[in-house]
Amino acid sequence: MAATQRIAAAVVVAATAAASLAGCATGTDASKTGTQTARKGAPAPKHEVRLIGDGSTAYTGPQPHLPRPERLRPGQKPPQFVVFSWDGAGEDSQKLFSHFRKVSKANHATMTYFLSGVYMLPEDKADLYRPPQHSPGRSDIGFNDEQGIADTVRQLRLAWLEGNEIGTHFNGHFCGRNGVGQWSPAEWKDEITQAKRFVKTWKTNTGMTKAAPLPFDYDKELIGARTPCLEGQKNFMRAASRLGFRYDSSGVNEQVWPRKRMGLWDLSMQLVPFPGHTYEQLTMDYNFMVNQSGTRTQGNPAKYAYWGEQMRDGLLRGFHRAYNGNRAPLIIGNHFESWNGGTYMRAVEEVVETVCNQPDVRCVSFRQLADWLDAQDPQTLAKLRSLGVSEPPKQGWASFLSGRPAPAPKGAPEVPAARH
Repeated sequence: MAATQRIAAAVVVAATAAASLAGCATGTDASKTGTQTARKGAPAPKHEVRLIGDGSTAYTGPQPHLPRPERLRPGQKPPQFVVFSWDGAGEDSQKLFSHFRKVSKANHATMTYFLSGVYMLPEDKADLYRPPQHSPGRSDIGFNDEQGIADTVRQLRLAWLEGNEIGTHFNGHFCGRNGVGQWSPAEWKDEITQAKRFVKTWKTNTGMTKAAPLPFDYDKELIGARTPCLEGQKNFMRAASRLGFRYDSSGVNEQVWPRKRMGLWDLSMQLVPFPGHTYEQLTMDYNFMVNQSGTRTQGNPAKYAYWGEQMRDGLLRGFHRAYNGNRAPLIIGNHFESWNGGTYMRAVEEVVETVCNQPDVRCVSFRQLADWLDAQDPQTLAKLRSLGVSEPPKQGWASFLSGRPAPAPKGAPEVPAARH
C-alpha cells in the first residue's frame, strides 16, 4: 500500500549538488517542561458521540492529552521542540504505524501523521477520485483494500486519542513534469476537498457501516499538510490560507525560529549536518537514501548499518546545535517504508529515544507547536528569529528575553566613577 514517495527532483538535485536535504520530528509530554501544562486533575468528562455524515467520523469532545500552551515568562529559556512527522501515513503489512505509535508513547512524544486520502478509498471505488489534470481513478501511489482501510482507521483512531495529529498528504502523489507543481490554487482546493471527503465517507465506500467512527471532525482536525515531493507549495499555501489551515511543512529551511507566510506558520523541514560530507542534508529519510544509494530503495546491504548511523547522527547533530544554541524547533519528516533494509526506521527510533527524554525537550505534533507559537508575545518571537543557526544569546537567555537591558559584566562598578 505505501508506495515509494518521491521528493521533488529539484530538491534532490540541490541536495546532491550543494546542500543535501533531509528531515524528521517528534512530540513530547508537557509535564517535563514548565511552560506548557497538560490538562490534569479530574478525569475528562464523558462526551456524547455525535456522528457526522455517514458515521465515518464523529465529534467526541476535545482531543485528549492535548497540552494547553503557555506564554514564556520574561527571561524564561524556551523549550526545545522536536516534531516527528510521517508522509502518507497508513497501516500496511509492515505495521510501522502501530510500531511508532508505541515508540511515541514509550518516549513521552506525540507526532503528526500526514494521511494520504486515497488510503481510505478502496480500489474498486478508484473512479471517485478526480485528480486535477489527470484522468479519474489515477493515483501514483495506488489505492487500498478493505483490510488496509480497516487497519489504517484503527491506527488513526488510536493515534488521535493518544494526542497525535492527523494532517494530510493529499491524494494521488503526482510529482515531476505532470505533478502538483503545476496546480492552481483552485485545483489545490479541489484536491483538499477530495482528501477530506475520502476520510469522511470511508464507511460508505467500503460498506463497513458497523465499524467505529474516527473520533474527530476532520473539517476541524485538518489544519496543516506537506505537499507531495515538496512541490507546488506556493499555490497550495494560497489555497490553504483561504481554507482555515494554520501551517505548512512543504519547504526547506535552516534551523531558525519559524515565521508566518501567507498567514500560515512555515514549519518546513530543515538542513542539518550530514556526517562525512561538507554539505548539509534535509531532515527526511528519503533524502538521506537518495544521497546514499541513489533512487535504489534497496542498495548495498553491507552499508545499511552505516547509512542508518549517518542519518541518526546527522539528526542528533542538528538537535544538539539547536538545544545548546538558538533552541529553534527541529522538524523531521519520514515515511513508513523499509528502504535499505529498514535502516532509516531504526535511525528515527533511536533519535526519538535519545532526544525526547532529555530535560526541557518537547516532542510534539505540528498542531501543538503552532498552538505554542500562537500563544507567544510577537516581540518575543521576533527576538528568537534574530538568532542564527546554533547561535545562543550572547548575554544568556535571562537577559535576552527579559525585556530589560542586559546586566553589567561581572566585576563592573554599579555607579560610574566621578569625573575629575
